[in-house]
Amino acid sequence: MTASEPVPTAPTALAIADARLVEACLAREPGAWDAFVDRFAGLFRWVVDRTAAQRQLPLSAADRDDLVAEILLECLRNDAAVLRSFAGRSSLPTYLAVVARRVAVRGLLRTLEAGHVPAAGMPPVRHDDTAQTVNREEVEALLARLADDEARLVRLHHLEARSYGEISRITGMPLGSIGPALSRAREKMKAHAE
Repeated sequence: MTASEPVPTAPTALAIADARLVEACLAREPGAWDAFVDRFAGLFRWVVDRTAAQRQLPLSAADRDDLVAEILLECLRNDAAVLRSFAGRSSLPTYLAVVARRVAVRGLLRTLEAGHVPAAGMPPVRHDDTAQTVNREEVEALLARLADDEARLVRLHHLEARSYGEISRITGMPLGSIGPALSRAREKMKAHAE
């Protein structure tokens, strides 16, 4: 083993329990899905709340519940492809948080594009609002300072809410290089913004 190789770690009891829970859900064991929902619904609510807060979109309890339901449906879609794709390279909660964020972003964008009010009593956000136009211009100005491939990567992940797998298929980039490339692009954008 070289100094640059990560030191393998033994799985924790929680990681083993999570892997068993995924296996039980995939095997459609009685009570497995209920246990999954009990274990991760709170995480999904937190991701939805945080995603909405980052975009300054207030959510009603009903809006939040709808997005959590979408996340749960995404976990079951295509014969539970999300659960089948879990490879254990990260913890299950980390993996599911990424999935939940992607679903929440798409749900929030769909709501905004339709001009729907995100929460009772709040005015709809329109794409022609001055603040949003200014923000988009600032983002576009920062993206213009990046190399074309970096800007495309940022657009795909952060503006279109594409997963690393989708980005890999679109761009041909190896899956493992997407995260580091995004980090470098974000650092450049941050430096330019300052």
